[in-house]
Amino acid sequence: MLKGIELIDCAKANAKQGVAVAAKQSGYEQNIALFQENLNKACQDIGVNIDELSDLITDRQIVKENNQGLDIAPDTNTQL
Repeated sequence: MLKGIELIDCAKANAKQGVAVAAKQSGYEQNIALFQENLNKACQDIGVNIDELSDLITDRQIVKENNQGLDIAPDTNTQL
């Protein structure tokens, strides 16, 4: 079972698939209550308050998944 920042990162990465998938991917299998309890504690430990799993989805993730936005990069690896 993941804890701390690793739990937050995994939960964030799987938040769009729902709490059941996020719990399973984090090693909690069907124990969603324990997953949510540990996720809330981990978030509080870093000063973040969440009401539900979807609170971890950032605007940047939404833009990236919807193929919106603009990528700015050099033309080549050697040319800035």
